[in-house]
Amino acid sequence: MLLRQMKYFAAVVDCNSFTEAADQCYISQSAISQQISSLEKELGVELIHRENKRFTVTPAGEFFYSYSKTILEQVEDMIRKTKSLGMDNELQMRIGYLRCYSGLELHEAIAEFSKIYPEVTINIVNGTHEELYDLLRFGEVDLILSDQRRAFSDTYINYELMQCGCYAELSLYNPLGMKDHVEIEELKRTPCILISSREQQNAEQEYYQNTLGFGGSYLFADNLEEGRLLVVSNRGFLPVESVGTLPPETSSIRRIPIYRDDKQIMRNYCAFWRKNNTNYYIEKFADILQKLMTQDKRKIN
Repeated sequence: MLLRQMKYFAAVVDCNSFTEAADQCYISQSAISQQISSLEKELGVELIHRENKRFTVTPAGEFFYSYSKTILEQVEDMIRKTKSLGMDNELQMRIGYLRCYSGLELHEAIAEFSKIYPEVTINIVNGTHEELYDLLRFGEVDLILSDQRRAFSDTYINYELMQCGCYAELSLYNPLGMKDHVEIEELKRTPCILISSREQQNAEQEYYQNTLGFGGSYLFADNLEEGRLLVVSNRGFLPVESVGTLPPETSSIRRIPIYRDDKQIMRNYCAFWRKNNTNYYIEKFADILQKLMTQDKRKIN
């Protein structure tokens, strides 16, 4: 049995016509008919029942068609990925992550991936959600670790990593820091500290204010270290998500869950990459990252 025969048979079923299938496969109608007859002879079953100029697909043919489509798609995917890898003289993967991310799993995933695939050079950038989205959209990174803020697009692989709870990092001297959890309404009197570049401050504030419901005033920091220094000096609270394993609280900072209507606010985190840029290495890195995050979530629970 040849893959070519499977392709011919699938084309006849898809087109519901020997003539159209022959045109699609760039062979004569008699040749495609002969190939399918040879296939039936080799299998010892009738795949297509012919009556005059009409035909119907037999139950055996339906079964064979379904499996053939799956196999042919896998073969095409294998060929595409092999060609993609073979054309890369220098294998590299460009990864973007949120500037406010502080989990340990990304570092662990890069270390594990690099140990298994030392031939791949990894380059890292960080940014806000919108900055990462633009980098991915214009092909400047291959994969990003980011929160979900839009409906999933068919242009991208939307690889869900985990749902995580939202927390507020507060100064030990802030009265709210003494609570087991804090309602989002209670935070309106405390400035919200966001990690953002100057260019993206308005977009970040708009999202946290209008979508997540964080009211009150806002302060901005360029990076997590600067943001946590603002927390330590009791200037405001820093919203963080439990994306994997967060570093432990310090003696000056408390991290408490943020609630809305008696339930903790949850966020969805994903690895995103363009469908037309997918390859073996990107998929393997995403698998490693999800495995590490899932393991550590089980430990926490």
